[in-house]
Amino acid sequence: MALLLALLTGLAVYGVFAGVRMYRAEAKLPGDLALALEVGSTRTGAVDSLVDRLGMRYAPAVLRLMGPGQVARYRRRIDLAGNPGGLTLDRYAARRAVYGFLGVVGFLVFLMRGQLFMALLLLAFGAFWTEVGIWSAIRVRRDVIERTLPDFLDVLAVVVSAGLGFRQALDRVSSKYEGPWADELRITLRQMDLGMSRRQAFAELRRRNDSEQVAMFVTALQQGEELGAPIVDTLVSLAKDMRRTDAQNARRKAARAVPKATMMITTFMVPATMILLGAGLILGSGIDFGAVTGE
Repeated sequence: MALLLALLTGLAVYGVFAGVRMYRAEAKLPGDLALALEVGSTRTGAVDSLVDRLGMRYAPAVLRLMGPGQVARYRRRIDLAGNPGGLTLDRYAARRAVYGFLGVVGFLVFLMRGQLFMALLLLAFGAFWTEVGIWSAIRVRRDVIERTLPDFLDVLAVVVSAGLGFRQALDRVSSKYEGPWADELRITLRQMDLGMSRRQAFAELRRRNDSEQVAMFVTALQQGEELGAPIVDTLVSLAKDMRRTDAQNARRKAARAVPKATMMITTFMVPATMILLGAGLILGSGIDFGAVTGE
């Protein structure tokens, strides 16, 4: 046991020195990996930047182990998250390699010490820490887009009704907004500038966003273009439908929250309140517990 623990400690120390050496070494990276590292270095924290540099050498191996299907699935998830902190598929693979290594080493060390809970906790950290960040970013980004979209459509309808074309109005209004929805529109406009058709560019916009309201927006634009419906009427009607959908979703969330709150109250708050009241009554009654118990 002691020999194994010493061996693991030696491997950990060697890994630290090797990591520092790789961090300081001038390594030749593939072009896409070097570009991902350079672009994201100004958008991520010091810890994530260090992790990326340590694990970037192993990113191609991680991607090969993941396989084409899983790589495509995670590429879409990173797109849905909006590349938080400059995250790319290569940077994700680098972080997965580093955190996975740390999780396995921590699991073995604590398992040798007999601390099974900490060992499992570190193993879960290595396996899911990067996933938690992506999952959280997807939810936050979708909520921000869905809150922004109805007001954006109202402003866009006003600008179009003032006489600007749809393409010019979209550019003018998106330049006044900030956040994920404005970023998505700038990408769409850039694609159209590069020769992509408007229908295909908005189809790509729908693919990059896992949002029901974005899908409604793109579908309504495409149907209006096919049927020749006035774009202003389409935008106003769509904004009203989105606000109605938001109100319905809010009512459903409130309805689901009531049973949960009731269960928490009846399970924890009511018994705790009864105990406090009972203890206060007993202590305030002046009962001599020594006489009651015969002590």
